Amino acid sequence: MTTFTVLLPAPRPCVMAIPLFSGKVAAGFPSPADDYIEKNLDLNELLVQKPAATFFVRAQGESMLGAGIHPNDILVVDRSIDPVPGKIVICALNGELTVKRLARDNEQWQLKAENPDYLDIVIYEELDMVIWGVVTNVIHAL
Repeated sequence: MTTFTVLLPAPRPCVMAIPLFSGKVAAGFPSPADDYIEKNLDLNELLVQKPAATFFVRAQGESMLGAGIHPNDILVVDRSIDPVPGKIVICALNGELTVKRLARDNEQWQLKAENPDYLDIVIYEELDMVIWGVVTNVIHAL
């Protein structure tokens, strides 16, 4: 089961404008770069749509590697988004936080791991589970 270490509120930080270049970066062969800036990009504007409903959490474990979530990644979580099948959600499950993909197969709700080494979790009525929010972005260091 994937667990987490730190919950951080998403305060309204000061705006830090970082240049966004209009050219794209080739992942294959290099191409000439454009010499101008398209606009300034505020990461708060890009990552946090609803500050009052957003929090950050740091991932631990490897159950979501297939979804691009690695140990120590920071997940941006929005509590205002409806948790529908297919979304990656943060759940309090029997008192522990976990991140999984919400799924519904033949009327049965599940929390699916994105790593074949981990079992999916079948949601049943007696299970103590609360969905805290939907993961909207992953901040992943290289």
